[in-house]
Amino acid sequence: MHPVNPPARLLMGPGPIDADPRVLRALATPLVGQYDPWMTETMNQTQELYRRVFGTRNEATVLVDGTSRAGIEAALVSLLAPGDSVLVPVFGRFGHLLAEIAGRAGATVHTIETEWGQVFPTSVIEDAIVRVRPKLLAVVQGDTSTTMNQPLDELGAICERHGVLFYTDVTASVGGNPLEVDAWGIDAVSAGLQKCLGGPSGSAPLSLSPRAVAVLDTRRSVEAGIREPGDDVSEHPIQSNYLDLAMIIDYWGPRRLNHHTEAASMLYAANECARILLEEGRDAVVERHALAGRAMLEGVRGLGLTVFGDVSHKMHNVVAVEIPDEVHGDAVRSAMLEDHGIEIGTSFGPLHGRVWRIGTMGYNARKDTVVTTLSALEQSLRRGGKSVPQGGGVDAALDVYAGLSAELDAQLDGAVPA
Repeated sequence: MHPVNPPARLLMGPGPIDADPRVLRALATPLVGQYDPWMTETMNQTQELYRRVFGTRNEATVLVDGTSRAGIEAALVSLLAPGDSVLVPVFGRFGHLLAEIAGRAGATVHTIETEWGQVFPTSVIEDAIVRVRPKLLAVVQGDTSTTMNQPLDELGAICERHGVLFYTDVTASVGGNPLEVDAWGIDAVSAGLQKCLGGPSGSAPLSLSPRAVAVLDTRRSVEAGIREPGDDVSEHPIQSNYLDLAMIIDYWGPRRLNHHTEAASMLYAANECARILLEEGRDAVVERHALAGRAMLEGVRGLGLTVFGDVSHKMHNVVAVEIPDEVHGDAVRSAMLEDHGIEIGTSFGPLHGRVWRIGTMGYNARKDTVVTTLSALEQSLRRGGKSVPQGGGVDAALDVYAGLSAELDAQLDGAVPA
């Protein structure tokens, strides 16, 4: 038996990433009883913080205790009853996950698919909605398996026009890419801490619109025996206790109806993740991720490597790099880890063994981590048998940062309008 003393690692894969030290300190905060006034006020504060993170005024904004997948499952099992129809546009592994969870909830699942490395034109999704007439559209915003970021800003209006609820999983994208829940007409959204929010996995922030809460209220009334199930297949009790969002919302609401014992340490971590993000500013955090992502993108290109997928729709916070023929992908990843203490990722399904995924997210979306990773990658590639331009990756990344610095200097000098 050995003590919990993990090796030093720089986590530059698709997530999880190194948690912000301030979040780690919050995890060590002493525990308080779940109905202590300080605790309930902290819960209230955390709800308000995540309303601001998500860009919403939804009262029903809570944490689901569990990883980001618990938030996904809570949303789908609570909104979908057996026999309900759901449409899932699949452009990577996590679209398949949404379809699987919806199927386990008893829904009738319809999928549309596009080539990995691409996203869906909005018109294609609307055509499928018209054809399928689903109760719910379930979309991943940023799918790290392909690094693609599906545009969401027009989908809410389309869903409203056709009477469809709109759910999105933003686990990998929130904080590092624009997200406006209310302005985009999103009815349900769930996330996790371990990507751009800079925390550990284990808490799933989630928010529901009044339209989504009305679905829960209908199902709650059936469960309570206030009404009998009718012809509407949605009038079935929620088929989970732990992930029943109606009960979780009651627990977080003013009545504080007991549902479970809140995971206090994860609450503290989630609170600190949101507080740090909002202190820096939502737009500033997105821009920091965009800058680090551009630097990493140009850095791998500076090493002569090819970037996978439609770069115009790439997430800010992760890039997929095609593995050169001259090297063994897993051997290079092992060298990065063993020689440099840096973790990068491979991928799934049709991309397994074809690409590396390199993340720049959360606390690790910084110039020093980008430069360190590119330097280690250059050395690992060279030792693995791939000839690459000496210093090409680091120089290209630093040029991106230098370009920003020059632009800011010009603004300060009045040469360029701010």
